Amino acid sequence: MPRPVTLLTAVLVLYGALLLPNHPGAATWGALRVFPLELPALILGMMLLGGRLLRLAITGALTLMTALKLADFAANSAFGRPFNLLLDMHLAPAGWRMLSGAAGLPLALAGVVGVLLAVGLLARAIWWATGRIAASGPPPLPRRGALLALLAALVLPLVDAARESRPFDPPGVAFTGRLAWEHGRDVLRARTDLADFRRLTAQDALAGDTRGTGFGGLGTRDVFLVFVESYGRTAIDTPLYAGTIRPTLREMEATLTEAGLVMRSGFLTAPMTGGQSWLAHASVLSGLRIENQGRYRALLASPRRTLLHFAQAAGWDTVAVMPAITLAWPEALFFGYDRVLAAADLGYRGQPFNWVTMPDQFTLAAFERGALDPPDRPPVFAEIALISSHAPWTPIPDLLSWETLGDGTIFDAVATGGETPQALWRDMDRVRDHFRRALDYSLRSVGAFAERRAATAPLFIVLGDHQPAEIVSLTADNRDVPIHLIGPPEVIARFDAFGWRAGMIPDPATPAWPMEDFRDRFIGAVSDREPPA
Repeated sequence: MPRPVTLLTAVLVLYGALLLPNHPGAATWGALRVFPLELPALILGMMLLGGRLLRLAITGALTLMTALKLADFAANSAFGRPFNLLLDMHLAPAGWRMLSGAAGLPLALAGVVGVLLAVGLLARAIWWATGRIAASGPPPLPRRGALLALLAALVLPLVDAARESRPFDPPGVAFTGRLAWEHGRDVLRARTDLADFRRLTAQDALAGDTRGTGFGGLGTRDVFLVFVESYGRTAIDTPLYAGTIRPTLREMEATLTEAGLVMRSGFLTAPMTGGQSWLAHASVLSGLRIENQGRYRALLASPRRTLLHFAQAAGWDTVAVMPAITLAWPEALFFGYDRVLAAADLGYRGQPFNWVTMPDQFTLAAFERGALDPPDRPPVFAEIALISSHAPWTPIPDLLSWETLGDGTIFDAVATGGETPQALWRDMDRVRDHFRRALDYSLRSVGAFAERRAATAPLFIVLGDHQPAEIVSLTADNRDVPIHLIGPPEVIARFDAFGWRAGMIPDPATPAWPMEDFRDRFIGAVSDREPPA
């Protein structure tokens, strides 16, 4: 029989595994005072039933839940939501590419190995703990009383785990059991949602409309749909960022007004926060709410027509400018691009800015050279995804003279001489400061490019893709992003019915549209006839 200290240590191992948090907000010392309702059931079960098979089941279940909690912790930190087993498995390779690009391969590899080693050590500790408890023998109770105690110990966590329908509130919390319940429920809900969404993709009010989906109100001018990475409402509303971003927007407004352009600004609500920018892009283009990877995959398999398909049909050359795309991108075939200018196509020969492949100003200059400078071209409808305001936000380039950009090697001194992500991310206050400066650079790049193209009177649609992660945005319950329309007066007048404020700073009281509403409302504004509701 194990000594009391050994037995107590074994119980504490299970206690710790059960209370391991899945959210940054729960990682406090106060969490250790919560009693896990699963613990008595585990202890009594091992004492009464023991056996290698039960030990394997408990060890496997707790190890699996530990891995799921770590996945939740990462998803809650980055995206403000828990991990979904059905929808989020693709995030592992995407997360690896970002981590290795931002922190470097050795540190990224060390981090992954460290996490796997920690999970493995915990699994070994749980196996040891269940063995010590099983070896302690049955509790000092009559067998019938012990079995009744085990039954009661099993009922309490089950009732608490299914808290949406529990008839009473038991003492303590079955946190791990509850989490397992919620993840199972979320997988079932996701399956139902995907089935409903697949039906929705075929119900497009514009699918057969040939008269109301032309772009007659635009003439033959270029249209630039510019997504600014992590440009959320927090940039305008939060004092930490607004003190820099608002003056930059006012400066852009003054400069562009002098160049003969006018502006309208409002808000859209993104389907997510913290990352997965392609979901926001797909929502704007498709007119459907694409809030997870399951919906994204279902969209790609659907007959849905995007905003770019309508632009193609109206005679525009549709271009995707994607400096973050460094691998094959077969999904591009769905969206209606005539051409894709990925990272390798933009001609950048300078050093990367950690994960960020090239500065935004260079991306815009390369797009201009490749798509706008050729003579006798059709009008261009371009989707441009800027990335200088993407984490890790170091180093931060300067805005240079457009004539000096060349092949991008002019940025090398900044790209290789700036602070490393490893050093920066030790201090979250400094991370937020770098985010502020990186976003300011991105917006200034867009403003300078709009001024540069003003003589050709294009229409700019500039918007954020999503709010940054909560540790940066400092808000957990807002997914709004600013959107700005910039163009000649006669074109911008077509959007007066939107009710957006003149200028580059939206009215805080302006209602935010769902991001998926933009496709149909935009087409209605630039067409000769409003599309069907």
